[in-house]
Amino acid sequence: MKAIIVGGGIMGLSTAWGLVRDGHDVELFDQGPLPNPLASSMDEHRLIRHPYGDHVGYARLIDEAYAAWDLLWRDLGQRLYAATGTLALTGNGADWAERSAAALATIGKPMTELPVADLRHRFPQIEAKGVERAFWMASGGVLFAQDIVAALADYLARQPGVRFHPHTPVRSVDLEHGRIATETGAIHDADAVVVAAGAWVGRLLPDAGRRLVPSRQVVIYFDLPDEARSAWRKGPMIIEKTGDVGLYLVPPMEGRGLKVGDHEFSRSGDPMAERTASEDDLRPLLERCRSLLRGFDRWRTDRLKVCFYTVTEDERFVVEKQGAQGWVMSPCSGHGFKFGALMGLELARTLASGRDAAAHARWAAGLEAAAPT
Repeated sequence: MKAIIVGGGIMGLSTAWGLVRDGHDVELFDQGPLPNPLASSMDEHRLIRHPYGDHVGYARLIDEAYAAWDLLWRDLGQRLYAATGTLALTGNGADWAERSAAALATIGKPMTELPVADLRHRFPQIEAKGVERAFWMASGGVLFAQDIVAALADYLARQPGVRFHPHTPVRSVDLEHGRIATETGAIHDADAVVVAAGAWVGRLLPDAGRRLVPSRQVVIYFDLPDEARSAWRKGPMIIEKTGDVGLYLVPPMEGRGLKVGDHEFSRSGDPMAERTASEDDLRPLLERCRSLLRGFDRWRTDRLKVCFYTVTEDERFVVEKQGAQGWVMSPCSGHGFKFGALMGLELARTLASGRDAAAHARWAAGLEAAAPT
């Protein structure tokens, strides 16, 4: 078969990878270069971890996600991942960590509760003021996101049956007939069209855009004192929910920066607008860092980065067939990159085999235990 993919982020590239592995042809279009620095995939790192609150379906998928990444590492000839373990903290009446631990226990993936008084001994980087409960899981780590996207794009560019169209904005898509038109008026046809356009999906598919809302998010990279950097190289990822702040921390693994972000969704912003940010955007987050992280007053801001999620109301993924020959692919909502390789492989299998599209959509939304057969 031949597939057209609109969007060259991790989801579009992974779907192309899955199709190419099985001998199919792919044309991939992106409005910018490949990789595109504006894509949601393009940052130094993304986290992968089992704790998922009440979303047991996504917690179950993590092992399958790891298996898909291992398959990609073999094809790329390099492993773009570092293990860190996962530290989930909670306080101020929030209960995300407790709910995650309870959900994981039901699927045989227990988390260990740590006495809060022992946190400073086990993790001396952490001050832990305001923490009421703490849970540890040895699994979890850092995916080197922009390096993965670049390596995958390079790999695909060298495969027979793949044709890239960078700097080629798509003007319209016809998902009923498997056809797209570019801004220059060129028409391209295929057996299937996959729209994996991230925060730009509403420009091509207005109905989908009403569900898939762009969400401007700001993250901050820190320049650490030498002793702090040395300590954090052995540090865990931290997921902390304390009421108004949803903090995540990515340790500086293998030469990458230490990043802190607020996982609360803005559900606003234009992905084509100027991407400037100030520390005022992150004031509550910085205040929480000051009470949570030891020696934080000596940290200095290295840079601020604006990225975009594409968020649904219930934070579930949208991978759905539309029209006779079309699919909308938006496994995002701020937690999609970790599933990129898996989502691409499975959509490629469904496209090629004609597996049940409705079952596939339920699986991608975390509502089914296994992908359709």
